[in-house]
Order: sequence, then structure tokens, then C-alpha cells
Amino acid sequence: MAQVQRMSRLLIKTLRDDPADAETLNHKLLVRAGYVRRTAAGIWTWLPLGKKVLENITRVVREEMDAIGGQEVLLPALLPKEPYEASGRYDEYGDLLFRLKDRKGSEYLLGPTHEEIFTQVVKDMCSSYKDLPVILYQIQTKYRDEARPRAGVLRGREFQMKDSYSFDTTDEGLVEAYQAHRAAYIRIFDRLGLDHRIVSAVSGAMGGSASEEFLAPAPAGEDTFVDCPDCDYAANTEAVTYKAAPADGSATAPVEELDTPDTPTIETLAAHLGVPASATLKNLLVKVDGEIVAVGVPGDREVDLGKLGEHLAPAVVELVTAEDFVGRPDLVRGYVGPQGLEKVRYIADPRVAPGTAWITGANKEGKHAKNVVAGRDFEVDDHLDVVVVQPGDPCPNCGAGLRVDRAIEIGHIFQLGRKYADIFSLDVLGQQGKPVRVTMGSYGIGVSRAVAALAEQTADDKGLCWPREIAPADVHVVAAGKALQTELALDVSEKLGAAGVRVLVDDRPGISPGVKFTDSELIGVPQILVAGRRSAEGVLELKDRRTGEREELTVDEAIARLTARS
Repeated sequence: MAQVQRMSRLLIKTLRDDPADAETLNHKLLVRAGYVRRTAAGIWTWLPLGKKVLENITRVVREEMDAIGGQEVLLPALLPKEPYEASGRYDEYGDLLFRLKDRKGSEYLLGPTHEEIFTQVVKDMCSSYKDLPVILYQIQTKYRDEARPRAGVLRGREFQMKDSYSFDTTDEGLVEAYQAHRAAYIRIFDRLGLDHRIVSAVSGAMGGSASEEFLAPAPAGEDTFVDCPDCDYAANTEAVTYKAAPADGSATAPVEELDTPDTPTIETLAAHLGVPASATLKNLLVKVDGEIVAVGVPGDREVDLGKLGEHLAPAVVELVTAEDFVGRPDLVRGYVGPQGLEKVRYIADPRVAPGTAWITGANKEGKHAKNVVAGRDFEVDDHLDVVVVQPGDPCPNCGAGLRVDRAIEIGHIFQLGRKYADIFSLDVLGQQGKPVRVTMGSYGIGVSRAVAALAEQTADDKGLCWPREIAPADVHVVAAGKALQTELALDVSEKLGAAGVRVLVDDRPGISPGVKFTDSELIGVPQILVAGRRSAEGVLELKDRRTGEREELTVDEAIARLTARS
């Protein structure tokens, strides 16, 4: 017996127009179709239909986590600050943390993620190798004080997440748990009907030896990823690496200073000298934990600050300001060159390979220098791939031109290793009778983000179009309006519910058929069954929401058809 939800009793209010503040498709449609309601910036109320979708996604996630031996727990969202101070993340998270004090003045935070607390739970509960391996998970609300919450439920300050953690005594065990999660995630997203890509990622502040993201391609996505048309390479742009062979700079002429007045930008310099921007070396000054660092890239490329930040995490990366040049005669704004920097760490993109020659700043106002050779005239402290990836950049695997696309991050898996185990001295007694340091994995799925991703991927010009697995009902029965039509709609709905079919029936009095039909397409249940003009004959119209295909069926035929699909 499945529930029959009557819209005459349902808390729902559909809208004809998009919300004024809506920027993305999921934001517009989830609000218009009555799935969510904005409570405050980045904070959403899940209304009855939205809660059903959220619970359906949660069910799929829970089933697949249980299938790999995961044990569900529920940790508090209100957390003491001390574990996060011990890991350093109390400061690293900065303004993203919601911080508060109780009446006694003790300091707490609202949990953004729970590696520290899970580690402490296992430290308290597991003392021997016989207690491991173990996989623990929870589906819980997380909190992050986003500076600009946007895109509806896609980036909120309060959001639903599944986070799980594996604990093993060996590196081989960690790899096994990682692969089990990877396979489970593929099953989860396949069941949800999400088009997704698995891409290499950087671990950043999370640490660890391996990291992959699960991305759902969508124009509203905040992540950029690349894939190769000729091989199976795919990566978050922050993880793309470029390899450049050293050049033979032995025949390059000595450094020559050039008079280049009023050319503080690459564009003005290239125009003045009549050279392509790619022949110049751009030097961006940033602050890394307060210390000035120079970053060199070819003049025709831009520095990806997010990529740079991931490489240098957990350090904080900021752009320099005018005040940072005060008292620094070696830093001439607009004319910085690596050959004259003193006591400044120099990071360069791999394209600035040993032996390559450049036109760059001469560290004098209105002056540049040419024939400046990497490895001869200046040294690079670190080569890091920090440029914004462009379509056509070579694939690191096969050299073919890469494609660039946008996506929503829906999952992320990490091999954390012993980072948190070291912080909290998580040891168990090993088989040899000696303490063994535990190794960990961390695995997240954005449950509420998956709702937004599905809305973005599956909606059409009429409204939402949910895959059956997560839709709020299997069939949307619409009574066109007359008493006989309403009677038939309710009768067939009860029979379908008794057969185990989840039914949403529009029995609202005083609502025109046109509005009901429009709402049925906006709400996006996979099958729409209409009690319309042939109701007196016991004939209904069944419409597939995704394909638009229609057919007329008797009540018995409709029940048989829909029961077979449930």
C-alpha cells in the first residue's frame, strides 16, 4: 500500500514567474514548483514535495553505503572547538565557520565536516586490529558561512551531506575501502539518474595521497573540469598538470634592457614591442600566509588563484595591495622581473622551463628586459601548474587537445592516510602486539546538491522532470475539473495506491484544467494520468513526462501499466 497524496490537502503553492533573485535553473524551478522556500540567504525550508525527493536520494545513498558494510551513526552538529584547534582547521576554515559560545563562555562551532570527531569516536571505541577495518557514515546537516550563498540549494550555508570514513591498519586496506566507495558512488549516481564524470582532483587542505571528484556536468556548475576526446583522461582543472621539456638556452644572447615607458601591462608591453604576449613573462605578486611570493606564467595565460591555493593549502593566498609595495624598492609595480627579486620565493608554471627565454620586467620603472633565461638569469623555487586551463591545452596522457566544461561537484573521495590519526594518536594494538597507526579515508556526497544537480540536468522548458527513483511520486493523476472527472481520478488513485504505486492526485476544486496541466509538467513526476474528456467512458490519458508520448487507456489498462512500472 503506497501513499496517495491529494493536492487539495498538500502544502504547495506553485508560481508562474521566476523568483526575482533566482540565477540558476534549479533555483527557479524548485521554488516555482513548490519544493523549497527561502528562509534566509543560503537557508532553505524543504516543503513536502522537496522533502520526499531529499528522502529518496538519502534512501539510495543509505542502501549503497550499507551494501559495502558501512555502519550509520549520527554525530552532533554542535561541536567543541578543541578537536578543530588540534587539527588546525579551526583557523584554516576562517570565516567559513559558524562560531558560538554557550552561557558559560565555552566556544563551539557548527560542524562543516567531521573528520576530527569520527577519529575520536574510533579512538574511544577501537583498541585492537580485530576491531578494524570499519566504515562509519552519517547523513547530516552541515554548516558553512558562505560569503555569497547562491544558486538555490546548490550552495547554501546549511546543507545535507553524506560523509563516511574508513579506518584500516594497512595501506592496502585503505585502497580497498577507497575502491569500494568509488564503486558504490558509481552505483548511487547511476541509480539517481545523474550524468556524472569521475575526475582527478587535488587533496588540498584535506591532505592524503589520492583524491577524485564526481562531477555532474551542468551550466550552473561552479567547478570547471577537462576531459580528453582521445583517451580516458579527466580532471578538475585544479588537478591538471603540464609537463614541459627543458630548452637549450645556451645560444641565447645576454640580457638586454629595453626602454618601455608606460607599459605596466602585458597588453601594453606586447603592443609596444610588437611581440606576441606568449613571448613575455607575467609575474603576479601574491601573499602566502602574509609573505610576498612571485608567480611567473607566460604572458598570454592567467594565473588560476584557486589552483594556486589548492597547491599551497592550507596556506592562505591573497593578492598584494598597494601598501605591500611600500618600503620594497626591489618590487617595482608593473615592471617586476624574476632576475632581480631578493628574498622572494619564485613559483613558475612548468611552461617557464629551464632554458626558455623571456621578455619580462627589469625591476625598474619604465624598463623591461629581453633574453632573460630561466636557469641562467633566474632560478625557480617551485614549478607548479597554476595557469587557467584553456580548451585545446594538451592532454597530460596523450597530448590531444582537452575539452573544458562546467559541472556541479556531487561527490569527493580522499585517501586521507594518517593525517588525522597522527593528530589524535589513533593507534590500535597490532597482530605483533605493538601499536599500529590507523590509516583513514574520507568520502562525501552532497545530498541536497544532488537535488539541484538533477534539476539542472533533467529539466526542460516546461519544468522539472525527475527520474523515477527520486521523484516525489510515480504518477501524477490530474482531474480535469468536473465532478465525474474528479471522482474517476480519486478512484483510480486509490486503486494505484493499493497496488503499491506512489500517487500525487490533483483534486483541487476551482482550479482550471490548464493550470493543473501546467502544474503537472512543472512538478515533474515521471508519469501523468489525466481524467479528462473521456472520463464518462472510463478512459484516461497517460503521458510520459520526459518524452511527451501519450496514449489512451482504460482504468484497468492504466493500473496494469503503472503497476508494472512500480
